[in-house]
Order: sequence, then structure tokens, then C-alpha cells
Amino acid sequence: MSLIDKLDHNRLPAHIAIIMDGNGRWAKTRGLDRSAGHREGVEAIRRVVEAASAASIQYLTLYAFSTENWHRPMDEVSGLMDLMVYALTRETARLKKNGVRIVVIGDLDRLPDNVRKILQDCIQETAGGKNLTLVIALSYSSKWELTQAVKKISDDIESGILHKEDICEETFSNYLTTRNLPDPDLLIRTGGEQRISNFLLWQSAYAEFYFTETFWPDFNDEELYKAILDYQKRERRFGKISEQIEPEQ
Repeated sequence: MSLIDKLDHNRLPAHIAIIMDGNGRWAKTRGLDRSAGHREGVEAIRRVVEAASAASIQYLTLYAFSTENWHRPMDEVSGLMDLMVYALTRETARLKKNGVRIVVIGDLDRLPDNVRKILQDCIQETAGGKNLTLVIALSYSSKWELTQAVKKISDDIESGILHKEDICEETFSNYLTTRNLPDPDLLIRTGGEQRISNFLLWQSAYAEFYFTETFWPDFNDEELYKAILDYQKRERRFGKISEQIEPEQ
């Protein structure tokens, strides 16, 4: 029996975010080049997107490439970009058929022109998807995002569009790349590391964290459902006490 049958469908996380870590180490343990790990990681993405959709998850955000990743060896960066073009080209029709809508967040101006073009085509092709919104964090980091938000707010104050007195948490959230998305309920990191690596820092203020030793290429539907089951055991209080939460349930 699959773990999906054990899920409480009345207590599903609406938004799951995943730091996909461990591709390189997965390859190293097998005596393979890092690129083999990245290729296998693409297969894991396909499996997890299908699993999330099957479980009726509404939003899935994947940390695909950070702004810090630009500092990796150029041949690895180039290989990752080529793999992204291949994967998007191959998967767009399937995503559209399955009702998956693609959204991309990050500093897209840094991407090669061909990658940007493929992304734009995929976004347009899948715009009508209603089953799952797949958010790809690409050339993304929270420090970059927060810095950009402050710059935009400063520009709007200077031009008179916004007044300092009007700034609140909601206002600030509306200047982020995730302004049209709900905050993540569950943040998963694969690969054994226990940090969030500059990912959705503002948005994850009250996310539940789940860390697993499983390398990303080995992550599958059952691993995802295991994380959701763990999430469903937790009491989310948002600063309140248990006695306040119970009457609301």
C-alpha cells in the first residue's frame, strides 16, 4: 500500500517547497561524474511533480539554481543550463496535459538567452494549468530578492507611489517575486544538510521544516508522502498556544 493512502486529505500542506540537494554526492558514491547526478535529479523532479499532483498539492516550489551557484565551475554551470533546456523542452507537453502551470522566480536576466526563451515558452504553454502550480526558483536567492524589494520600495517612495507610513508586512510581501503565491507550509531539504541556504527566508517564517538523508536523485513519491505524513503530525500554532488552536480546528 502506498503512503498516499495514509494521508489526511483535509490537512494537506497547500504549498511544499523543496531544496533539491545531493546530486553531486549521489554521483560520487557511484563513481560517476557530477553531471550524471544532475541528469538523475531531473528524473526525480518528474517523479515528485507527478506525486504532488496525485496528492492534490496546490503549489510546489523547487530550488533549482541559486545565485551562489553561478560561482561553480563554468563547465558544470553550462551543463546545468543545457540540461534545463533539454528537460523543459521534453516535459512541457506532459506538464500541460497534466494541468501543471509553470511559474519561475529569480534573477532571470542572468540566464543565457536560449534558456530564457525556453522558459518563456513553457510558461506560456502551461499558463492554463489548474491542477498544480510548479514554481521553479532559478538564479534565485532570498538576499537578492529582499534587496530587490527594498530598491523597488525606495523607488516608489521617491516617486510618490508609496508612502513610508503605508509600509507593513503585507506591503513588503507584495514587492517579492512570490507576491502571487501563498507562503510554503512545508519546506523539505534532501541530502542530509540542515540549513535553508538563502531560500525563501521571508516566506518560510512559519513553514514546517523536514530534513532527510536521502539524496535528491533517490527522492520519490513515497519519500514525499513520508514528509507530508510527518508534517501532519505537527501542531502549527503560529505563535498561539495549543488551547487556542483546538477550538479553531
